[in-house]
Amino acid sequence: MGRSRVIICQLLSSCTSARHEAHNTPFMDLLALIGFIVVVYWLVYIVSLFWFDCDLGLAWTEKFGKPISEKYYFIDSGNTGCALAGKVVWVTGASSGIGEHLAIELARHGVKLVLSARREEELDRVRNKCLEVGKLLEPADVLTLPLDVTSYNDHQAAFDTVIQYFGKVSSGVHSADYWYEGALLDVLVNNAGRSQRCVWEEVELEVDRQMFELNVFGVINLTRIAVRYFLEKGAGHVAATSSIAGVQGVPFSGTYTATKHALHGYLNSLRNEKYGRNLDVTLLCPGPVFTNFLAESFTGKANEKFGKSVSPDDRRMTAERCGHLCAVALANKSFEVWMAPLPIIPLAYIFVYFPNVGKVVGHFLGAKYFLKLRDSRESVQAN
Repeated sequence: MGRSRVIICQLLSSCTSARHEAHNTPFMDLLALIGFIVVVYWLVYIVSLFWFDCDLGLAWTEKFGKPISEKYYFIDSGNTGCALAGKVVWVTGASSGIGEHLAIELARHGVKLVLSARREEELDRVRNKCLEVGKLLEPADVLTLPLDVTSYNDHQAAFDTVIQYFGKVSSGVHSADYWYEGALLDVLVNNAGRSQRCVWEEVELEVDRQMFELNVFGVINLTRIAVRYFLEKGAGHVAATSSIAGVQGVPFSGTYTATKHALHGYLNSLRNEKYGRNLDVTLLCPGPVFTNFLAESFTGKANEKFGKSVSPDDRRMTAERCGHLCAVALANKSFEVWMAPLPIIPLAYIFVYFPNVGKVVGHFLGAKYFLKLRDSRESVQAN
């Protein structure tokens, strides 16, 4: 009996020693290191969400990606410029707000521009600003082209005007990686559109129709013309200004949210269909920005404008900052980017990547909170 007890004790001692040896093996050390790295990664990830005014991918791109001011050599002129310098970018909705400041940012880096909107006098004002900051640009490098994007029958003629115009004023060279002067058109940025403020059930069907004609059908019709051209040319880039509302449904903007979700559907489908065809697609998703967007917003009644102005004290991103981030996204050919003041970006991550948590957060915060987050006040009387 005593001998059996000794044998059992020896076996237990051997097992314990084996476990200690297993814990001290390089494999266990590696697992511990991996676990530590994962924990640190997620801590940095979560903290970063509360640090940047854009999604983490765009923040990384702005810091470490291809800068707008990256230098390339112009074979024909001997000058240097940015990654987009010498290219032709067409911006619709360029007479104010995000479109205006995107155009100015691009002009600053030597990008040739086509500026379109309905108000010709405002386009001339933006053109003058672009030429003022665009030290590498000649007056002929910025074309103003008045256009109502809901006049679909005018789209082809407008597109032909752009191609013919830059075909006459340019005489550059083609590179496998970049189209320099003479590219005719390289990037189409669909920026025209309007927002909405209204209780969901009070929206007239005519408003739905008008908003889809402006925010969706006008964009898609012009984009299809551009895509056919880009595919024939062998390269091209289409972009559209969507919204955080295109990522997650927002209260008191039901039709607007639907139009932006439609844009995501159309353009994501285009991207997935044309892989390998050298056609890039970028979705720009801003949150609240200091523009006249709120005053021009649709309501629930046809042909009515919301008419309320933003306040200098509102919590919004500046149009200059938004234009810069959009330019960074274009230069790096990003798929989809978000940009908004805190805490909109962290909330967007929660609703998109953790929907069950988002449901709880949404119930807890309530619709009025999200309205105040967008407009810095209760701009709509909720039922």
